[in-house]
Amino acid sequence: MDTPDRGAVAGVLLAAGSGRRMGTPKALVEFEGERLADRGVRLLAEGGCDPVLIVVGAAEVGVTGAVAVRNPDWATGMGSSLRVGLGALPTSASAAVIALVDQPLVRPEAVRRLVEAFRAGATVAVAAYGGAPRNPVLIAREHFAAVSALAEGDVGARPFLRAHPELVVRVACDDVGDPADLDTPDDLREFDARRRRRAGTP
Repeated sequence: MDTPDRGAVAGVLLAAGSGRRMGTPKALVEFEGERLADRGVRLLAEGGCDPVLIVVGAAEVGVTGAVAVRNPDWATGMGSSLRVGLGALPTSASAAVIALVDQPLVRPEAVRRLVEAFRAGATVAVAAYGGAPRNPVLIAREHFAAVSALAEGDVGARPFLRAHPELVVRVACDDVGDPADLDTPDDLREFDARRRRRAGTP
């Protein structure tokens, strides 16, 4: 049964890394004429998240429409950024959608589907592609402490999800994007080639 009174859903964009393999922080990389940081914030906002936080670290990144939160321990990996992001959310946020800055092919409809799953009663919802859980991920506030306690190194929410499979609702998102990571300059060229093929341009 739909429960629209469950409260606000915030968005947290993890964008603190140095982009070692890319040669520059990924948050600053441009794809389709837009910085990945701006694209990720737009993904969450258009998907229905409010407020949106962006966790930064290796580079200072300001994005219109988002609150930037710095992770001083960004070099330790994604886990510390997830803890910082969840810890910075206002108490009005009943849940948060966690997205990664380096997955620019995910579309806002994937976020909307996770929010809808939360409204329908899920406390953990994960975007699935080909049946496999990937990103983004929605976590209800009641699990923030447990997720943060298990978030170490570069694994984010994964240890919590594996420890509590009974909580996880997989939300099919095959038709609303691709969770491929953009890690290297070669990836950027391949992503751009895909875009041109879709548009029918050389």
